[in-house]
Amino acid sequence: MNYLSEMLRLPVIDAAGEKLGVVNDLGIATGEVFPHVTSLAFQGPGKTPFMISWRKYVDHLDDTGVYLKAVSTDVRFSYLQPDEVLLARDILNKQIVDTQGMKVVRVNDIKLSATGAGQLRLLGAEVGARGLLRAIHPAFERTVMRLAKLTGRPLKEEIIAWSYMDLLERSTQTIKLSVSHKTLDELHPADIADIIEQLDPRLRGQVFAQLDTAQAAEAISELDDDELVAEMLEGMSDRDASSMLALMDPDDAAALIEELDYEKAEKLLRLMGVKEERAIRTLLGYAEDTAGRIMTQEFVALPATATVGDAIDAIRRLDEDFESVYYVYTLDPVGALTGVLSLRTLIVADRDARLSELSYRDVVWVAPDLDQEEVADEMTKYNLVAIPVCDEARHVLGIVTVDDALDVLAEEHEEDLQIAGMGSGESGAAGESMHALSWFAQRSYWVLVWAIASGVIAAVLTWMGVDGSSWFIYPMGVMPVVLITASRMTSFVRGFYLEYDEREDEGKPYLAFFLRCAGVGAVLALVVYLCGQLVLGAAFPEGSLEPVFVGGAWDVTAQTTAQVLTACFGAAAAVVFVCFLGAVGYLKLLFWRDEHDRNTSGIALNVSAVLIACVLYAVAATLGVFLVVA
Repeated sequence: MNYLSEMLRLPVIDAAGEKLGVVNDLGIATGEVFPHVTSLAFQGPGKTPFMISWRKYVDHLDDTGVYLKAVSTDVRFSYLQPDEVLLARDILNKQIVDTQGMKVVRVNDIKLSATGAGQLRLLGAEVGARGLLRAIHPAFERTVMRLAKLTGRPLKEEIIAWSYMDLLERSTQTIKLSVSHKTLDELHPADIADIIEQLDPRLRGQVFAQLDTAQAAEAISELDDDELVAEMLEGMSDRDASSMLALMDPDDAAALIEELDYEKAEKLLRLMGVKEERAIRTLLGYAEDTAGRIMTQEFVALPATATVGDAIDAIRRLDEDFESVYYVYTLDPVGALTGVLSLRTLIVADRDARLSELSYRDVVWVAPDLDQEEVADEMTKYNLVAIPVCDEARHVLGIVTVDDALDVLAEEHEEDLQIAGMGSGESGAAGESMHALSWFAQRSYWVLVWAIASGVIAAVLTWMGVDGSSWFIYPMGVMPVVLITASRMTSFVRGFYLEYDEREDEGKPYLAFFLRCAGVGAVLALVVYLCGQLVLGAAFPEGSLEPVFVGGAWDVTAQTTAQVLTACFGAAAAVVFVCFLGAVGYLKLLFWRDEHDRNTSGIALNVSAVLIACVLYAVAATLGVFLVVA
């Protein structure tokens, strides 16, 4: 009896051998690292629920039942205590937070351990496949395990210890867990954001409500899903949402406010302090995806005539939640940027030294309207952890820090991966082997298209009255050439788009790309047609196409078959050429979506091209077969 699923429905038998009911739950007290089972819940006659103390009444248990120390007349029933939870009701089949693995999982079973005569402890939650199989039937689990072992991939237990579990459901959210482990509100904000993204929508609000305002501000700024951010903000009261945004870095707060409708955004801004509101409105005044939008106005700048001691004192006076300080910037009497010093320079210098004597004069800076990707490229080029954003007079408006630059690079990388037909989670063969169905759906979906289209061609030829049911095999055999070529065409377009270096005052290279695609398409079409001729030459040697007089009639089957194959390869060559002529349309689509800040899925481009090519080829090949055979 190692699992809760094995104990449920066991008979409860008193000291006299009388059956009192069947087990339907176990209660535990949450104040231990590995809690003892403290209560036994069972269902008596007429489905009447009862609960008794485990420690007081349970003598032992085995595969045949739970045996009590007392007879039924001496048993006194009890109630669930405030610090107790029921395993089946409150944990089994519920979502929990694995605070060690930083993820949300669903409990498929619960593992228990005997610790003496009749005593049980909760070890943890089974979150793997074995728990699901055991829930169907223990014998089914054992059978699947044997088969898995024979294939060399045994199913392992996936147990999360109680000491690393956080409960989420409403029925347990008020319980004080006094176990020695990280609880949800002690995790890093990025980990909390990952957990919130994994949760069911009905639980997100509950988890978010457990965080104080500062923790919520840090966690929500780490969320990647803009729609989820808007959902979380809409679910909060205006005052709480405003207070949370006011605690965030102004650039993060501006990014979140931009996701809200105008009225909601204005209400939240008006509820903030004047200083926070002004900082956020200033950032919102810059165009999206520019240096001005992602910069922070928290930086340290001093007159060039100040000393090292002045700079160190200024840093010491900063608030605890001030943006990380990487550099100190120096200004001339009119406030223009003149130099920059690293913290290391300040630490090793004499306190009386002038900043103007130590600062680096050739400062790299960017304009507020520069594209954010170019800002990140500048920081990468010069190995900077922060870069100042200045106006035309070199007055410092703010700085872009390395964390914002990394976010920009990650965002651009994700967009490139989507256009290339991959997700951020894909990382080569290892990932593909772990997700075979996903790999098939993304890489080999054309096989399904091929099978369906072949069936349609067969049905249409039959409907058109073509004699013989086997003629569809020939267009079916040639079709993969068309489908794979169409898929490669979109890869060709995506590669050109990703490598294209757009320059100012230069139009899009549609004409040049069209001519290039036309040339590539013509070459590939010729190759396809010539391959068809090679197939015909191998299948029908010289003289084999002549009609044969058999049974008093001329047999022209070989000649007809050769003509059908020729028609199919001709249709394939024509469709390949047309596909590459249409490649410029896909390029225009990518540029248009990029200009409108819309992500484009490479998988969607592939699928659309394959389907269009499939339809064109199916129509052309079907008509070709019909004209030859009919």
